[in-house]
Amino acid sequence: MAEELKGGSGGTTDIYNVEAAEILANEALLLPISEAAPIYEKLLSTFPTAAKYWKQYVEAYMAVNNDEATKQIFSRCLLNCLQISLWRCYIRFIRKVNEKKGTDGLEETKKAFDFLLSYVGSDIASGPIWMEYITFLKSMPATTVQIESQRMTSVRKVYQKAIVIPTHHVEQLWKEYESFENSVSRALAKGLLSEYQSKFNSAKAVYRERKKYIDDIDWNMLAIPPTGSSKEEQQCMAWKRLIAFEKGNPQRIDATSANRRVTFTYEQCLMYLYHYPDIWYDYATWHAKTGSVDSAVKVFQRALKALPDSELLRYAYAELEESRGAIQSAKKIYESLLANSVNVTSLTHIQFIRFLRRTEGIEAAKKYFLDARKSPSCTYHVFVAYATMAFCLDKDAKMAHSVFEAGLNKFMHEPGYILEYADFLCRLNDDRNVRALFERALSILPPEESVEVWKRFTQFEQTYGDLSSMLKVEQRRKEALSRTAEDGSSALENTLYDVVSRYSFMDLWPCSSKDLDHLAQQEWLAKNMNKVDKPTLQNGSSALEKAPVGLATNNKVSPPSTKVVLPDTSRMVVYDPRQTKDADAFVMGLHIGPEFSAPSSVNSSTSTLALLGAGTGTTQGIDEILKVLSPPLVAFITQLPSVKGPSPDLDVVLSILLQSSIPVGNIGKPASSSQQVLTGPVPSTSDISGSSWSRLNQNGSANRLRRDGQLGKRKDLERQEEDDTTTVQSRPLPQDVFRLRQIRKSRGVSNPQTGSAASGGSAFSWEQSISTD
Repeated sequence: MAEELKGGSGGTTDIYNVEAAEILANEALLLPISEAAPIYEKLLSTFPTAAKYWKQYVEAYMAVNNDEATKQIFSRCLLNCLQISLWRCYIRFIRKVNEKKGTDGLEETKKAFDFLLSYVGSDIASGPIWMEYITFLKSMPATTVQIESQRMTSVRKVYQKAIVIPTHHVEQLWKEYESFENSVSRALAKGLLSEYQSKFNSAKAVYRERKKYIDDIDWNMLAIPPTGSSKEEQQCMAWKRLIAFEKGNPQRIDATSANRRVTFTYEQCLMYLYHYPDIWYDYATWHAKTGSVDSAVKVFQRALKALPDSELLRYAYAELEESRGAIQSAKKIYESLLANSVNVTSLTHIQFIRFLRRTEGIEAAKKYFLDARKSPSCTYHVFVAYATMAFCLDKDAKMAHSVFEAGLNKFMHEPGYILEYADFLCRLNDDRNVRALFERALSILPPEESVEVWKRFTQFEQTYGDLSSMLKVEQRRKEALSRTAEDGSSALENTLYDVVSRYSFMDLWPCSSKDLDHLAQQEWLAKNMNKVDKPTLQNGSSALEKAPVGLATNNKVSPPSTKVVLPDTSRMVVYDPRQTKDADAFVMGLHIGPEFSAPSSVNSSTSTLALLGAGTGTTQGIDEILKVLSPPLVAFITQLPSVKGPSPDLDVVLSILLQSSIPVGNIGKPASSSQQVLTGPVPSTSDISGSSWSRLNQNGSANRLRRDGQLGKRKDLERQEEDDTTTVQSRPLPQDVFRLRQIRKSRGVSNPQTGSAASGGSAFSWEQSISTD
C-alpha cells in the first residue's frame, strides 16, 4: 500500500493528500533509516514546514548516532519550524554531543541554549526549556568565588527574562525565582522581587488572554494550499486573531521585544499557512511599516520561493523595491516574470511598460512596446494601454492615434478594442472618424458580437448627432439585432421604451420609477408574447422579469449576450396557495386523510367558515375540518359573526367564546345528548353559498328565542363548572377589564347581552354595540 502511495504521489494522486502523508510517515517509523530517508525527503519536499516530520526524521538519525546527518537536518529545518518539540530535540542532541567535552562542551551547550531561547523563548510552551536552562546553569561547576558570582548573576538574568514571558509555567518560575533570591540574600531579594512583581503580574494576566487565542489553533495541521474548507478558514482566522493580539502589545513591553513576539507569531503561522499569499504579504508589509525594509525583502524572497507562481506577490515585491529606490532589483523581478514565456500575459507586458515609463522614460517604454506587440501573448489590451499612456502622460495624441490605427488591423474583430478607440476619438472631438470607425466595425462584426458597439453608436449619436441621425441609427440597430431574435418583427417596432433610452441622461429619467418598471414589463411581454401562457399572465406582473430602475433602459439598448445562459422566464409562475392541494388543511395545521371518519351529526360548514374559506377559493378544506370537530365546537363556530376580511375582530371572538357553552371538563369524551340539544341544530351545507351572508341575520327573533331558552341551562352548567375544581374556570381569571365585563354580562350581572351574531342587524352593527358599551 505504501508503494502505491509513493508511486502515485507524483502522478494523478494529490501530492497534498494529508491521509496518504500520515500513512507514509507511520510506515517510515518501521523501516531502517537507509530505507526511510527517501520517504522523509519526499514528505518534506511537499510539507517543508511540518515540524513533526522533521523531528521524526532527525530522531531516526540520532538513534543510529549519525551526528553529521543530524546536524545537516537541523540546519535545514530549525529556522523555518519554530516548534518547541523540535527545538527540545535539538538541545538534547547538543547536550549529548558536548557532554564529554568538559568546559568547552559546557560553553557550547550554554550558547545553544541562548540560541534556542532567542528564537522560541517567547512561545507559550517554552517554560520547560527556561527551567531546563536554569537547572543547567546551576549545575555548572564554580571553582572560584568570582565564577560563582558570575553563575548566580547568569541564573538571575535568566529568571528575570523567564518571569516576564506569558507561558504555561510562569507562576512556577516566579515561585522558583522567589526561592532563589531569598536563598542568595534576603535583603537584596526584597528590592528585586518588588521590582519584578508588577512585571510578573502583567505577564500572568496576558497569559490568560493569550491562551484563549492559542487554544483555537490546531498544532497538528499540515500546510496545504487553500481549499476553502471550513476548518481551514477557522484556522486562518484563529491565526489572524492571535497576530492582531500580539501586534496590540497587551503587555506594554518595549518596542523591540514586542516586535520580536510579532515576528515569532508570524513565523509560527507560516508553518501552517505556508501557501497563503495574504499572510506572506501582511508579514512583509508589517516589517516595512516598522522600519525594517531589509526584513520585508527577505520575507518576499521566501514567499516567492514558497509560491513561485504567484504573480501578485511578485508585483508587491517589485513595488517595495521600487518604492525604496532599488530600481534594478525591481526590474529583475519584472524580467523574471517575462522569462517564463508560458505564463506571460498581456498584463505582465502592460505593467512592465508602465514600470519602464516611470523609471527609464518614454523611449525605454516605446522600445519594449515595439517588441511586445510581436509576442503571441500580446492582446489588444497592450495597444490600448500604451496608446492611453502616450496620450495621457506624454500628451502625444499623434502617437496614440498611430498606435490605435496599428492595432485596428489586428483587432478589428474585438468589440472591446473598437469601443476604446471610439472613446479616444471622442476625446479628440473627431466625430467624423468615430462614425467611420463604427461603420467599419459594424460591417465586419457578426450581429451577436456587435450589441455593445451598436449601443455605443446609439449613445454617440444622442450626444453628437441630430434627431434624424439618432432615429436612423436606432432603426439600423433594430434591423441588425432582429436577425438574432426569435421574433424579428416585434423587435423592429418602435416603443415608448425607445423614447426613454433617447431622453434619459446619466441617472436622470423622463418618467417615474413606477412607469419605468411598467415599461420594462411591457417590453418583456412583447418579446415573450408567444411563450407566456394565460395562467402566467393571470398571476400578475410579479411573474415578469422586472428590470432595476437605474438599468431599465439598458435592457432595451443592450440585450443579453448570447453567451450568457439565462433562465426561461416564460415558465415563471407566481406562488399561490390555491394551487396547493389541501392548502386549507395545511394552514390550519391539520392533516385530513381517509383515516379520519367524520361524525354523522356533522355534515356541513357554516356561512362564517365559508367566508373564511373564500380567501382560498374553495370550501372543501373547511368541510373536511368540520368532520373531525366535536358537535359543541361546531356549534360555537356557527355562532361566530360573519366578518369580511382576513380575520375577525379578536374582542368579538373572545366575547362569543365567553358566552358559549363548550364543555371544558370532558375533553376527549363524546358529547351527551343534552349537550347536543343545547348546541342546537347545525346549518346545512347550503348556507355556504353566496346568499349565506344575508341569511345570517334572517329570523333574528327565532334565534333570539333559542338563545333565551339556552340561557337557563347555561347558568346551571356554569354553576356546575364553578363547583368542579378541575375546570378551567377554577383558574385565576386574567386581569383584563374587557374580559371581566364580558364574563359579568354572560352571567347576567350587568346589562343584558347586546348584539350577537344571531340577533337582528348586521355583523358590523354588532361590533359597534360591543365597542361602545
